[in-house]
Amino acid sequence: MERLSPKSIKRNAAVWLREGISPRRLALTLALGFAIGCIPVVGIPTILCLGLALALRLNLPAIQVANYLAMPLQLILIVPFVRMGGWLLASGSGQTHSSQAMLRHAPFEFLSQITSMAGHALLAWVLMAIPAVLLMTATLTLMLRRIPALNQAPVCDLADAG
Repeated sequence: MERLSPKSIKRNAAVWLREGISPRRLALTLALGFAIGCIPVVGIPTILCLGLALALRLNLPAIQVANYLAMPLQLILIVPFVRMGGWLLASGSGQTHSSQAMLRHAPFEFLSQITSMAGHALLAWVLMAIPAVLLMTATLTLMLRRIPALNQAPVCDLADAG
């Protein structure tokens, strides 16, 4: 498998655009893949990107490349998303039980807290992802349209026909 580098991503983007995907559609695909890659629940983004690509007829390799590029951010953003979601829902419980002790003595309460934290993180992610996707799509569209060789590619993208 080819290592992901800015050069390989640019080369892949050129190939995808030459295959008939418009700069706007590719930008949306990459923005969605990157945003989904930041979902604060490990293991969900790859499957979600696959489903979204199939449902919306997006370029599967492009959305997965963006998803994989975002994976380090996914891990970094888990705690901030949990905190932001907790702040938004004002659910700071103030309890400082050891996770290990809670798991041993109250496994259902531990599971309930983990589920609550995941919900908080997902709420924060949704609130951040929507404007991020819009901004990334607009920015990437402008960037992709500036590549001269790609502007001459035939576009058979149904979404841009209207």
